[in-house]
Amino acid sequence: MAIVVDVSIAATWCFPDERADAAERQLEDLHPLGGVVPGLFWYEFRNVLQVNERRARTEPADSARFLMGLRNLRLQRDEDHDGNSMMALARTHALSAYDAAYLETALRRGDSLATLDRDLASAAAAEGVTVIHC
Repeated sequence: MAIVVDVSIAATWCFPDERADAAERQLEDLHPLGGVVPGLFWYEFRNVLQVNERRARTEPADSARFLMGLRNLRLQRDEDHDGNSMMALARTHALSAYDAAYLETALRRGDSLATLDRDLASAAAAEGVTVIHC
């Protein structure tokens, strides 16, 4: 079983002031289990980097380093989404389509989900997905 990783977890790996001990443990666990992300993950993560650059929290060189670090984790990109299922999950649990993509990925693959997002964690638990609380 792999771990579906959302952007809230990945951000803690890159920004020291957002670190959580549980998220650090998830980073260590990814090697044997494997990490999976929906395709939108890389867009969301780049958006996090852009926002932090605009707020002068980071420099472009930091963003490049963070992206390289995540690429080195070899997160598996999952592009096989069921759009109808995603929309149904978003409606049922009042999630964004983005968050529903993470939940749909975990459900379809039978994987656990690592997130700091409480609404996403609650929706995942309601759907029977193992939630790794960070």
